[in-house]
Amino acid sequence: MISLETVCSSLASIAPLRLAEDWDNVGLLVGNRRATIAKVMTCLTVTPNVVSEAVEQQVGLIVAHHPLPFKPLARITSDSATGEMLLRLIGAGVAVYSAHTAFDSAADGINQRWSELLSLQSVETLVPAASETKMSTDSHDDSAALPIEGTGRLGRLAEPESLHSLVCRAASAVGATGARLVGDPDRKVSKIGLACGSGGSFLSAARRRGCDVLITGEATFHTCLEAEACGVGMGLLGHYWSERFAMEGLAQILSSAFPHLSIWASNSERDPLSALSI
Repeated sequence: MISLETVCSSLASIAPLRLAEDWDNVGLLVGNRRATIAKVMTCLTVTPNVVSEAVEQQVGLIVAHHPLPFKPLARITSDSATGEMLLRLIGAGVAVYSAHTAFDSAADGINQRWSELLSLQSVETLVPAASETKMSTDSHDDSAALPIEGTGRLGRLAEPESLHSLVCRAASAVGATGARLVGDPDRKVSKIGLACGSGGSFLSAARRRGCDVLITGEATFHTCLEAEACGVGMGLLGHYWSERFAMEGLAQILSSAFPHLSIWASNSERDPLSALSI
């Protein structure tokens, strides 16, 4: 057993909450910091199935990427799905923590993990900030450098690759069951922008930074049309697949930090979208 506050402090060191976007809701969202816990479960999103798993397994803390609640609630009742889940969690003494956009932007967060999965070199943030620190992951650069913290990632492939090959490789790396692309599949690309989740809003940044392609989870139809018109390819892996893998990785990180706790990634969570064979 360990205090909930101790695990929250560890999570805040992994994904500093100062990195979260202003509109986000991060940190400990449900729970008593003074409580002691023995089991921790990570997930992408708190769903009824995830709640059932947590209650049945007597989990003390759910670490969810997407916040619950996300927006302020005027009331917590069983009249809404969010209220029903919160009532079940609170009744069972299950706490909820979310780092969300802080984990997206962290030095060992989701977008950084994407740059490593794709073996990108000379990695930096996609959206520059005056206070950002930079690190090159170029295998030829052995100089000491500070970790990257900031929005999205940008890097280069060691050798140009076709858009089709890159998107397929990205999908395979996280076990995605399908992927879509915008642009000529045979076009060679080398400068890659990364924005996990619903990252279509980063298309303009990718274009400004001279990216050949933006890899993300999902984007609107009109954003896809814009990408096609401005000549920036897009790889759409699905929101779930672009982020869920990192929550599995986070469970491993926490397991190493707290070996006496039982920690795992939810076994009941699934992508809500499925492809039909027509």
